[in-house]
Amino acid sequence: MYRRVNLNRIVFIIMLCLIWEIIARSKIFPELLFPSLQSILSAFVQELKKGTILMQTYNSLSMIIDGMIIGDLLAILIAICAMLSKKVNECVTTLVSIMDPLPGVALLPLAILWFGTGRNSIIFIIIHSVLWPMILNTITGFKTIPKIYLEVGSNIGLKKINIISHIMIPSALPSLLTGLQVGWSRAWRALISAEMIFGATGKESGLGWYIFEKRFMMDMPGVFAGLLIIVVIGYMVETVLFEIIEKDTIKKWGMAN
Repeated sequence: MYRRVNLNRIVFIIMLCLIWEIIARSKIFPELLFPSLQSILSAFVQELKKGTILMQTYNSLSMIIDGMIIGDLLAILIAICAMLSKKVNECVTTLVSIMDPLPGVALLPLAILWFGTGRNSIIFIIIHSVLWPMILNTITGFKTIPKIYLEVGSNIGLKKINIISHIMIPSALPSLLTGLQVGWSRAWRALISAEMIFGATGKESGLGWYIFEKRFMMDMPGVFAGLLIIVVIGYMVETVLFEIIEKDTIKKWGMAN
């Protein structure tokens, strides 16, 4: 079944590429606006040879990894505090309802004032994008844990820290994974958007800034080469990494069908 799904995806991608190439070769749109796959792949190979795009990809990935680690750890800590206190839970729930709908890009003016136009501002935006959906899903996961699990843990003498680490977090894993997926997708979009607005200082510019520069120079094959990398990374994380994690954890342990 898994192989059939992968085969269907490959066939669908090939069909999209063929449609793209047919439209490009038909000259319905100017080549500047709609370059062929050959020119896009040629630009992609040239950029790889230069090495600049690899460094910018590394910069983007390093920022999103740092931001997601900080955001996810904060979210789990806040969710645990919310479950231990009703008053904290009410405050956290109110805060999530206020902050979760707020796009990360909308906070860029504040981020620039607080941290300047550099790496720290972008990481701040990533943390904001990750934090609230992760808190929401973590709390939801904790609330769905059967009470008997917690009672058994208390009856056998487990301390609160052990109940949290050995019962609550493993039992809430499906919700945690959902929070990770939502946080990743929001953080990835926020990262690229923030980089396209001001990039980063020094040599720490990322993929968003690369696309902005190519657009400014009217190098459309280069723009699509950058978009290709963004799409490939997003696809690999969404449909490969998270599927592997899900298959080796919640599906293997019988927590999902």
